[in-house]
Amino acid sequence: MTASPAANSHASPSSVLLILGSCTSLQFGAALAAQLFDDLGSWGVTVLRLGLAAVALVAVTRPSIRRWTRRQWLGVALFGLAMAGMNGFFYAAIARIPLGTAVAIEFLGPLVLAAVLSRKRADIVCVALAAAGMALLGVESLVGDDPLDPVGVCFVLLAAASWAGYIVTSARVGQRVPGAGGLAMAMVVGTLAVLPMGLPGAVVGLTDPHLLGLAALTALLASIIPYSLEFAALRRMPRHVFGVLMSLEPVVAALAGWLILDQRLGLWRSVAICLVVAASVGAAIANRPRGPRRRQNSAADDDHDLTPDARTPTPALPDPR
Repeated sequence: MTASPAANSHASPSSVLLILGSCTSLQFGAALAAQLFDDLGSWGVTVLRLGLAAVALVAVTRPSIRRWTRRQWLGVALFGLAMAGMNGFFYAAIARIPLGTAVAIEFLGPLVLAAVLSRKRADIVCVALAAAGMALLGVESLVGDDPLDPVGVCFVLLAAASWAGYIVTSARVGQRVPGAGGLAMAMVVGTLAVLPMGLPGAVVGLTDPHLLGLAALTALLASIIPYSLEFAALRRMPRHVFGVLMSLEPVVAALAGWLILDQRLGLWRSVAICLVVAASVGAAIANRPRGPRRRQNSAADDDHDLTPDARTPTPALPDPR
């Protein structure tokens, strides 16, 4: 949950590889999860993925929850609910619409949040650019031969709203709860929140060693590996460069959907994804620091959370999908 961004303004080749590795692991993990939907259902996969990741994180971090205040617990609970919505609705969406398209639509959440909270003209322009991409998706869905499932689109819009909530709540938990204990317990809360919808599928997965192994691999690819790589990358590059590179997620998702799920994108959907990527890159650049920041408190500087302050969120952020 915590990492100090690098002071230099450029990204090293190794840090770029870390981000590309994170995007690849995250989206190929999502593609792998989609292959389990027929057996476990999207909510069952969500329960297992969040639950297995929560067990691993709790075992590693061993959070001192008995010392937490009511304010800390409230922040962790809201963080966990946002995480549950982001994961659950996203998986429910990719059960109905292509992975690359779903990721592109989901980016509306942090983009709109950035525009609302920062109120910069550049952020508003970037949201308009992304909205143009969404309009292309709508037109293509109406006149094309392969329309998007409207229920799937609604699910991914809910996931986008949850991602915006995730950004705000994760920043607050990063400030209130030291270390990664807040993230670990938020995953526990998220697992409990989606358990009623995914319990039947989760039981099937727990009783089938093959399906359980695939679910564990999904948790590894979609949570543990991306977080580790992003954590290491943030120590080697400034936050706005991190945001630019993470904006490539819709492209990587489209590639994963094509290679693993045989999901082919037409011209208009490809153009729409490119518009969303351009919007995310533009917003990340617009929110870069304007100059060297004077360090008022070195101890506080060493405890920056992975996500930016809630007032100026970077649109492309690490998320536990």
